[in-house]
Amino acid sequence: MLIDMHVHPLLYREIYTPGDAPDGFSFWEREFGMGHMGPMDWDEIEVELDVCRVDKSVLMPLDVTCAAGGRFGTNEQIAALVGAHPDRLWGFASVDPGLGDAPESLERAFKDLGAKGLFLHPAKQGFDPGDPRAQQLYRICEDYNKPVMFDAGLSWEPSAPLSACHPLAFERVIMSFPRVRFCLAHFAWPWVREMVAMMLKYPNCFTETSITYLDSPEEMMMRLFTQDMGPLWYERSLSYQVMFASNTPRFRAFKLKRALDAVPMREDARERLYGGTAVRFLEGGDL
Repeated sequence: MLIDMHVHPLLYREIYTPGDAPDGFSFWEREFGMGHMGPMDWDEIEVELDVCRVDKSVLMPLDVTCAAGGRFGTNEQIAALVGAHPDRLWGFASVDPGLGDAPESLERAFKDLGAKGLFLHPAKQGFDPGDPRAQQLYRICEDYNKPVMFDAGLSWEPSAPLSACHPLAFERVIMSFPRVRFCLAHFAWPWVREMVAMMLKYPNCFTETSITYLDSPEEMMMRLFTQDMGPLWYERSLSYQVMFASNTPRFRAFKLKRALDAVPMREDARERLYGGTAVRFLEGGDL
């Protein structure tokens, strides 16, 4: 099974609303920093999934109400998309820790909307990962056995300072909630070594492959998996903590999958990268 663990729902025509309303496409373009992209029908999206042989895409909404006055997809919209295409989509929830009803909204997303986990972007949402209001949310995730995905490393969204995205900014939270599974997105690039150190130290810390590539995906993935930390670091030490992800629509899954297919590794390690570790992250198990 191939699971894409990081997909933004911004090009799904089924939830497209024109204009600059808090959930409108113009708001998404401006606050997400999308560039010139347009909405896609499901048939187009499914063809791209088929080309890449992605079995499941995991959709990540983001509630930026306090910081920007809107949301990049609502929890209800994500649930509707998953309900319309249950064989290809799973969904996370997002809440804004600065809103008083965030804990209740998160519990509703888990109980009533079928959300697989919680997606947060502290740099974009404007909160410290250790904020007591955010810690309430981690406790809820612990109670419901749901993971947390943090956006980390280089973020292309406007008003998301790089200084707030260093993997060590999340260390105390990951250390304080050892029974919660946390993923720091994008391999926390450019802090690859620090990300590896975090995974070595904390078994409840994961990452994913939607790394910014400077040249080509093939060159970037080969460098990440065979040069930055030596040729066998992933196979020997961390194949249970790294997941495939694309960050679609910013990057395309088929390009990253093609690049990773060219990286030499044992077949069991590749199977974990492409799906096995994502299932463990989503469902739990021994850490």
